[in-house]
Amino acid sequence: MLAALGMFVFDITTAAHDQLTRNRDWRHVRTERFGARAASQFLGPGEDKITLAGTLVPEITGSYAAIDTLAAMADQGEAYPLMDGTGLVFGQYTIDRIEERHGSLIDNGKARVIGFSIELTRVV
Repeated sequence: MLAALGMFVFDITTAAHDQLTRNRDWRHVRTERFGARAASQFLGPGEDKITLAGTLVPEITGSYAAIDTLAAMADQGEAYPLMDGTGLVFGQYTIDRIEERHGSLIDNGKARVIGFSIELTRVV
C-alpha cells in the first residue's frame, strides 16, 4: 500500500502514484509602519494541499475503474482521511481536482496508458 484516502487504497492494483507533492502555507497579516518594517501578526495555518500523480497501465498495473472510483468519492463532497504507507496520517482531505491524460490509444479509442493527478486540500 502506497497510501489510502478513506477506504480507497493506492497500490499497484488500483492507482499507484509515483509522486506526492505537498504545499503548505501559514497566514501572516502585515501592517505598514512609517519609518520601520511592517508589523506582522501570525494568524495560523493556511492551506495544506497534496497532489498525487502517477501513471496507470491497466494491462500491467492499475485499473481503469480507479479514477472513476475517486471521481465518485469527489462527487460526494466529503472529507476523507489520508494516510501514507508508513501509517502517517496527514489529516482529512477533500478531492478538489482529478486530471487524466489518456495516451497510446488502441483502435477502439481505449487508452493503454493513463497519466493522472489528484489534488487534495486539507480541511481538518
